[in-house]
This record gives sequence, C-alpha cells and structure tokens, in this order.
Amino acid sequence: MLTSSKAPFYSIVPGNTATPIGSVTLSVNFGTKENYRTEYIKFEMANFKSSYHAILGRPALAKFMAVPYYVYLLLKMPDKIWVLTFRGDLKKSYDCDQEAIEYA
Repeated sequence: MLTSSKAPFYSIVPGNTATPIGSVTLSVNFGTKENYRTEYIKFEMANFKSSYHAILGRPALAKFMAVPYYVYLLLKMPDKIWVLTFRGDLKKSYDCDQEAIEYA
C-alpha cells in the first residue's frame, strides 16, 4: 500500500531534487532457502527514469547490518547461520552507469 512521503531525493537526478510519489514497505529476502535473512524495508517510490530499480540506502544497510565493499562490488551481512556474501557484476554495473549517463 502506497503511503504519502515528502522526503526529497538528492543527487539522483542531475542538478535537481526529486520528490517521491509515496513510500511502500516490503518484505526483502537475501540468501538461499537454507541460509537467508528477511527484513521489512521502506522504499520511496519515484516517478523518474533511472538505471536502477531500487537503491538500498544507509537505513536499509543498517537494518541488515550489511557492509558494502564498493571496490570489490561485494556486500556482506550476518544471517541465522553465518555470513551472506553477494557479489556484483562489473559488466552490469558498467551498463547501468552508461544507461544513467544517457538519461542525464
């Protein structure tokens, strides 16, 4: 269910601020069937073009106690058993950057 939100986005749309159309809280799962982590995260919904479908900000990373390693395109977070590790894809990251440049 979409609820009202007035928290603007900064540095997403080049040179401007963008106001979200609302927010929604969703259940987010990371991991596999045997080893996973679930939290409810509030997402701000925006009506502008971007190369990203969702951006996990500091509140989401803090809720999951996640540690990003940007240089290695790696994200680690604790779970029920051990540590979940997510690896990024350099090619996809590059493609997203190129798409963002085209939107700008």
